[in-house]
Amino acid sequence: MKRSGLVSTSAVVAVVVLSGCSSTDGSPSSQPTTVVTVTESSTATAAPTSTTTTTAASPYTQSSTRVSGASGRATYDVTIPQLSGGNPAVTAEFNQSMRSALQDQIDDDGTPYDGFKLSDGYSKGPFHIGQRVISAEQITSWIAQPPGAHGDSLLATVTINADTAKPITLQDAFGNLDTGLARLSQESARMLPTTNVGDRYVREGMAPKLENFANWTASPAGMLIHFGDYQVGAYADGLVTITIPWSSLSDVLAPGMQDVLSS
Repeated sequence: MKRSGLVSTSAVVAVVVLSGCSSTDGSPSSQPTTVVTVTESSTATAAPTSTTTTTAASPYTQSSTRVSGASGRATYDVTIPQLSGGNPAVTAEFNQSMRSALQDQIDDDGTPYDGFKLSDGYSKGPFHIGQRVISAEQITSWIAQPPGAHGDSLLATVTINADTAKPITLQDAFGNLDTGLARLSQESARMLPTTNVGDRYVREGMAPKLENFANWTASPAGMLIHFGDYQVGAYADGLVTITIPWSSLSDVLAPGMQDVLSS
């Protein structure tokens, strides 16, 4: 199994690595993905591609770019979310944050394997373009080279404040981080039984710790919490996403933050 870790870049990008299983030929096994509420997902599959956001008044467009190459022990061929148009500072911050997240995965030296390969994940994460926030998840597949018994899904999320062109962390989102994490844990325990995991959910995976909730994105419906393989359930349960309504968080969010994140 590959170690888990929280990696921060200058753009405050969170990356969590969680173990999964691969098929006999070394490629990751397909699994279901549980999402409690319907979210907007990226449809980009190759570079360059670009689709206009469904928000007519928004000047931003969702796009992608493909990054391929080799560095150290890693070989990679991954499509990552990108942003076009809008405020150049916001677009640049988002794009650099996503590129930094991939670079963190490429540079990872915390495994005992001779090498590894990064490729597109088996599912797409949400990509939300709001009036005051840009938020997206990147899912990357990791496999040892030569192929071993385990593959991983690497998760990274980026949320940018479109008013300030700066990333929003959980510390920014909540008036008090410990109080916010306690509420996220409480709501996760309430909602996880409604997913594929059911009552079998792993309590340690949703304990009120920063690393358990490092991967989150914003949407008008609420804060999406993205759990990795094995974090809260079995590998067969797939990557699990829950959406915690803003009404369940409004009293613990920092002043004005709900208006930004729910836009």
